[in-house]
Amino acid sequence: MTKKHYIPLESDPEVFTHLLRSLGVSNLAFTDVLSLDDPDLLSMVPRPVYGLVLVFPTVSKEWEAFIAAREGAREEYTGSGEGEEVVWFKQTIGNACGLYAVLHAVCNGEARGFIQPNTPLSNLLSKIVPLPPAQRAQALEEDEEIEKAHHAAAVQGSSVVPDAEIPVNYHYIAFVKSKNGHLYDLNGDLKGPVDLGVVSVGDGKGDVFDAARSVVKEYVGREEGNVHFSLMALVPGDD
Repeated sequence: MTKKHYIPLESDPEVFTHLLRSLGVSNLAFTDVLSLDDPDLLSMVPRPVYGLVLVFPTVSKEWEAFIAAREGAREEYTGSGEGEEVVWFKQTIGNACGLYAVLHAVCNGEARGFIQPNTPLSNLLSKIVPLPPAQRAQALEEDEEIEKAHHAAAVQGSSVVPDAEIPVNYHYIAFVKSKNGHLYDLNGDLKGPVDLGVVSVGDGKGDVFDAARSVVKEYVGREEGNVHFSLMALVPGDD
């Protein structure tokens, strides 16, 4: 069977917020995070931060070595059902990592409460939550409402719309806070969700940005000198 491909999303908060609205998410928006340290630039990010989406280059030996070391001993994830700490999707659609990152960011933690009923995303969740990863991935591939929402967002960017089947050299992942207060790295290309431990910032109630900032710095640090990184935060926002 020929692998399905989507037009890759441009790393633009307006594009990602357009996708949120098309999926049926209200009162949340994406915004650029312009610094991990500068107090003035950090003050421009509304709080709380419900999730983070990181885009980074994936063609380096450093990235390949990191993934090989982390994934080598891990078992394939088999979770499903309402008891899951996080909702995770295995990526099977080419060039759709932006969609998977958005789904991971908004289907977990407090952000999930902003998904409106009888919308493409609420309908998807009702179908996929009981399913194990392989069937979940297939259900997403077959969901025409989600595909239409993604396409509408993908053609909104300011750059030339690329061919859906041309490989890209960057990848989107999400960081979220789980039901049990752990920080998770959610990447559809891996064997499953990565539990990064308990969120323990200040009084233990820090948001996702506070918890994930050091992890994002590690991603950037592995690619020393590479400036092709971008970070967006999922924050409160008007419709």
